[in-house]
This record gives sequence, structure tokens and C-alpha cells, in this order.
Amino acid sequence: MITRSDVVKELLGDFVWTRATWTEDKLVAASPFRYDRTPSFYVWLRDNPVANARAGYWQDYGASDPEYQRGGIVKLLAFLRNETEEETREYLRDNYGYGGELSANPDELTLDLSLTLRPPAEPYKPLDAVILDEYNVHYPYLSSRGISEEVQRMFGTGFSPRQRAVTIPWFNADGTLGNVKYRKITEKTFWYEKGGRPIREMVYGLHIVYERAIRRLVLVEAEIDAMYLWTAGVPAVAVGGSAFSDAKAELLRKSPVEELLVATDNDEAGERLKAQVVEKMAGYCELFDVEIPREYKDMNEVKSVEGVRRIVEGAKPWKMFPVLSQ
Repeated sequence: MITRSDVVKELLGDFVWTRATWTEDKLVAASPFRYDRTPSFYVWLRDNPVANARAGYWQDYGASDPEYQRGGIVKLLAFLRNETEEETREYLRDNYGYGGELSANPDELTLDLSLTLRPPAEPYKPLDAVILDEYNVHYPYLSSRGISEEVQRMFGTGFSPRQRAVTIPWFNADGTLGNVKYRKITEKTFWYEKGGRPIREMVYGLHIVYERAIRRLVLVEAEIDAMYLWTAGVPAVAVGGSAFSDAKAELLRKSPVEELLVATDNDEAGERLKAQVVEKMAGYCELFDVEIPREYKDMNEVKSVEGVRRIVEGAKPWKMFPVLSQ
């Protein structure tokens, strides 16, 4: 019999935790939401009636943002998986019989292993790009990460003074607005525009690939890495996390790309992502492996555009996969 505790332990075990201590009841670690190594964050791994807590409930003692001081499994997993909360609920429902959208608490995890029919999804509608107008504010955060003003304008980034967050629009392949990512400037926390397109169905920067008919580009994990590569004069797209869905693969297969250079992060999740990309794109375009030196976690940590270009130029081709005729 699958229990809530089993699900929580399995899900949290897929991620890397800093200064983690695992017990039967709790995971204690440094907060995933902040730039801090103090183990001031914990998650209940099983129900605790004395503390009036259920498995998956978490608290961050060092958080200054009330939104990230405490919460449930959905908000935590959405952050860790780099996706919208709606996508997380759908993942839990499809894989564990999660029925959170039917419960009083939208961040609740309930297990319902019976077969239930879901209403058909409503047709997707792009967001109104007018929502970006209020974020047409300059803030030096992205510049401090090495991203040029020209590239920031090209990607339509902005800043929300009220939320103290940079805004990173995600555009569909046809240039319409699919979603907006909001990233706090002082912490790791982020969220997406309510009602936006699921990130698993999009590839960041793909609209520029279509617009400019780009044949050779680099694939990375984070939007900031992609913009940094563009600053170095290297066309790039981002998957927005460490998972390469079938929908993302299909978008790239239909794109003008003929040579795809894979530059995932230097960690286990990055290696898994690279394997997914190779598996799903083999035969559709020529594939190249970009080896980021071990002293860097990702492209944005390479603190010179010349260094970035040298690393990309050293990409090695995968020769074992023939390209299918188009």
C-alpha cells in the first residue's frame, strides 16, 4: 500500500540537498530557497500529529519572504522541479493518484489510487503581452550576471519593483507570450505567471531560432545561461530545468536546427538531462557534447565571453547516430 510518507521520501530523494540530515521523521538541510548553507530548513517525512503536520509540510526558519516561510509539498516540488504548481499537481496526479485540485487546501497531497476520468483540457491561449509593460524597468541584476543590455532587450526581460523580482518572458515559437518567470533578486525563489503555458511544453529562446533560421545552437538548462551565451555571440536555447520532455524534443525537431550542442550543468542532474537530449534528438540533427570544465557548474560561471566561446568551439560530435533524412 503506497502511503503519503512513501511518496514524499521518494520525491525528495531525487534532489541534492546541502548539509542534509535524514531521520525517519524529518529531512533537515540548508534552505533550497536561499543563498545560505545553514541547515535552517526542514521537511516532515511522515505525519506528526503532535506538531499538527503531515508528510511534505516544510518550514524555513531563515526566510524573510512570508511566501517561503512554510508550505506544502506542491510548492516545494514546483520549485525543485522548476515548473509551475499546476504542472506539479498534474505530475503527482498522473504518477501517484494525487487529487490535490479537489481538496480544500490546494497544497495538500491526497492519494487516490482509483481510476478517475479528467475533463478534456481547454485549448491553450497565449498570454496578453501587455502584462509586460509594467515591468519595462531597468535593474542591474542581469547585467551583474554578465548579460549585455542588447541581449536583455532581445529577450524582453524586465523588473518588478513591487515584487523585487526580475521578469523573464517565455515566448512561444511563433513569438506570442507563453509564460513569465519571476525571479527574486536576493534569493533563489521564483514563480510563474498564473494561467501561463506549462514550461514542459516550451523551449526558452526558440522564437529567435525560428525568426533568424538558426541552424547551429547550444542547449543549456537555465535562461540566464542561454542569455549569457548570446552575449558571447553564441546562439542558445534553454529547457528551463533538468528534464527534457517529449514536447520540448518535438519543438526542436520541427525547428531549423541542424546542429545541437548540449551544454548541461556539471552535476548528476545535468548528466541525466544530457542523456535525455541525446536519446530524443538522435537522428534528427547532429549532436555535439560541450564539456564545461569541472571548476564551473554551468556556463554563467565562466567569467569571460572569450572563455565561453572557447568551450563551445571545443564541442565534440557524437558520431554513433545517423541523421534522418528530413
